[in-house]
Amino acid sequence: MKDGKHAVKGRILAIDDERPILQAFQMALELDGYQVVAIDNLREGLVKAASQNFDVCLLDRSIGDDSGMHAIPKLLEFSPNLRIIMITAEGGVEGAMKALATGAHDYIVKPCSPAQLKIAVARQFEARSLNTQVQSLKRQIPKSETMFDCRSPAMLGVLETIKEVATTDANILVLGESGTGKGVLAKAVHGWSQRSENEFVTINCPSLTAELLESELFGHTKGAFTGATQASEGRVALADNGTLFLDEIGDFPVMLQPKLLRFIQDKEYERLGDPHTRKSDVRIVAATNRDLQEMVDEGEFRLDLLYRLNVISVTMPALRERKEDLLPLADHFLKYFAASYNRPARGFDSAASAAMQNYHWPGNVRELRNIIERATILCSDEAVQLK
Repeated sequence: MKDGKHAVKGRILAIDDERPILQAFQMALELDGYQVVAIDNLREGLVKAASQNFDVCLLDRSIGDDSGMHAIPKLLEFSPNLRIIMITAEGGVEGAMKALATGAHDYIVKPCSPAQLKIAVARQFEARSLNTQVQSLKRQIPKSETMFDCRSPAMLGVLETIKEVATTDANILVLGESGTGKGVLAKAVHGWSQRSENEFVTINCPSLTAELLESELFGHTKGAFTGATQASEGRVALADNGTLFLDEIGDFPVMLQPKLLRFIQDKEYERLGDPHTRKSDVRIVAATNRDLQEMVDEGEFRLDLLYRLNVISVTMPALRERKEDLLPLADHFLKYFAASYNRPARGFDSAASAAMQNYHWPGNVRELRNIIERATILCSDEAVQLK
């Protein structure tokens, strides 16, 4: 997230019992745009790691009478995606191999120059970013598929509101029928926001049981429940300083709603099996095709949670309500799939175009996309024809 005019590159925990070295690390890295928490004893360092989210840890091999090497498994239990750089006065291949075998990701010998330190840290941030993208299974929407080249007054009104709100941290509730593009709009909010350099993380609420949803959202420790063979940071931690998209929030289990409400209000949460309270600064975008007020009246959704989610709400128009955009959208999809599958289709004949305009499109943009993909694959001519 951007702080004033400057973006914080990431958060670093530095643990070393030599204060001059800590200060040198902190000065060099903060000048390079990182936020650094410097701790001069292992006990306090572990407390910080258990209660806050960090991207990289600079860990001294010997911290007073304590062993940094022995602390690596505990640090990784707190934060499985934490990248650890072992700092030591002892050189040699054997020490480096031992640190790496224990779970460290890099090993540098002190004294090291600011340039060496910055290179080592930057390398771990790059590795963490790649790992996080894999874990969060982010699927980028190609620009050729954009739904926001529009002429429809209803859609233009939605975009005008969203662009104004995106630069704030206000939570947004996106309403609309299934298939209207609520998830695409949520990604656009993130892209237009000050959080765009950080993660966009999605939770699909109907796809998980209550226990698995809590674990997926807030994380868990190893052994927290049957099948928890390793610790998980949770999507909330992955989305720190970014955006968390709660897809189909109307299906969020009633028993978990108080925990979600508390997190939205206080930015605090606990992982399953871990009593330590953690913080994560995320912007919430939620979406649903259900009537949440009706669910509140029926006792299926908390009113206070609805208030927290519904700071700003927009309703995505159904495709039948934005007919001005139908043929341009179809053309976007056709060009994209023709290029992707190396197919000859370049346009639609008049009968195909008329049929699309006269159809009701109950599945909205998602249905249009699927039909155009299938037609592009099956078409052997330059013009897609009605069959």
